[in-house]
Amino acid sequence: MTRRDLDSGTQTLERTRTQRPRLFRVLLLNDDYTPMEFVVEVLRRFFRKTEQEAELIMLAVHHKGQGVAGVYSRDVAETKVAQVMAAARQEGFPLRVVAEPEAGE
Repeated sequence: MTRRDLDSGTQTLERTRTQRPRLFRVLLLNDDYTPMEFVVEVLRRFFRKTEQEAELIMLAVHHKGQGVAGVYSRDVAETKVAQVMAAARQEGFPLRVVAEPEAGE
């Protein structure tokens, strides 16, 4: 290679593709002790659901065993799980909340 080849001015640009962050579903799980009203309150307070949305999710939890409160990035999902679990414990309820990877991710 000659000096002239090095100075030709041709450059190769590499483009990197950024991947979207993996999303996680926050699920409320049914139990026999947590009042339905508390579940609705949690959905409104921590997940900013309307009264109607919160009641529909609460009924899914009650009848199907679980309900999706929302879909978030991992950090946000884990924070919401911790906040809801702390609020439930403070009120003396055994409500369980988990975050799991969104299907197809």
